[in-house]
Amino acid sequence: MIPIAPEMPLANTAISAIYKAQQPLTGKDFDMPDTPAQTLTHRTRFFALIAFMVLCLIISAAGGAVTATSVGDWYQTLTKPFFSPPDWLFAPVWTVIYFMIALSGWRAWLVGGFRQRTGGRDAFAIYGAQLFLNLAWSFLFFGAQSPIAGLVGIVPLFCLIIVNIMLFARIDRWAAYLLVPYAVWVGFATALNGAIWWLNR
Repeated sequence: MIPIAPEMPLANTAISAIYKAQQPLTGKDFDMPDTPAQTLTHRTRFFALIAFMVLCLIISAAGGAVTATSVGDWYQTLTKPFFSPPDWLFAPVWTVIYFMIALSGWRAWLVGGFRQRTGGRDAFAIYGAQLFLNLAWSFLFFGAQSPIAGLVGIVPLFCLIIVNIMLFARIDRWAAYLLVPYAVWVGFATALNGAIWWLNR
């Protein structure tokens, strides 16, 4: 996707979330009854974090590989709106965003797991779906070199991210907060994708 520049509040939010993650997790912290997260060892928590990071890294790398096939030639020929960000922002912004997506999923998993009674099963079904559409967008826009196909993919992606935030908020407020910058960017990217399609139709 076409990124926007990360702001310092994003980094501050991520750092605060990491700090809070080191504290014992209780139901009182998250406005929920005590959960099995309190019984997880530090090693289990650490490897779970690595797993979420690796998942997002794979999606980022795959999407980046597809984007690279067209961003240097086809994309440069497109007429873009005045608010289109410079290409050099791609890598640093998505590094921050994917880090926050991974951290968000990890936080939600620590508290709710994948259990139905905690809401984790539904929340992670949406989490997985929005990550799938995130990757699919690169194939639709850059792979197929089709702004209209990208637009068809990014609209439901934005909707799923909003739903994901609402579901994560019921489990862990920090997990929800960490997805907000992602939603803001995808909302912007949706407008940008739409403008590119309109200008090049």
